[in-house]
Amino acid sequence: MPNDCLFCKIISGEIPSKEVYSDDHVYAFYDINPAAPAHVLVVPRKHLSAVNDQSEEHEALFGALIVAANKIVGRLGLEKSGFRYVVNTGGDGGQTVFHLHLHILGGRPLGWPPG
Repeated sequence: MPNDCLFCKIISGEIPSKEVYSDDHVYAFYDINPAAPAHVLVVPRKHLSAVNDQSEEHEALFGALIVAANKIVGRLGLEKSGFRYVVNTGGDGGQTVFHLHLHILGGRPLGWPPG
C-alpha cells in the first residue's frame, strides 16, 4: 500500500467511510461528493493504480469488482430504473485518486454523452 493513497487508508479504516459492501477482495463506500443520488465507489482491496495498468493476472479481481457492483445495484434498488458504471483512467479521463475504482451512479436520469 502506498503511504499516501486515500483509498488504501479508507480500506484500512484509517479514514472513516460509509460502507456499502465488503468482502475479501472489494470494499465499497458512498462517495463524499456524490454526482447522483446514488453514488458508490467500488474499490479493490489490493492497490492497483489504474485500469490500463493491469494484466491477465488481475482478471479475477475485475470480475469481483463487477459482481460486487451488481450486488450493490440490487441493494440500492437501481436495477429497474437504471444506473451507470464508470471507471475513470488518467488525468484526462477524470481520475483523481490513483487507486483503481468503479463508480456506481444512479437514482436520476443520467445524460449522454457524459462529461
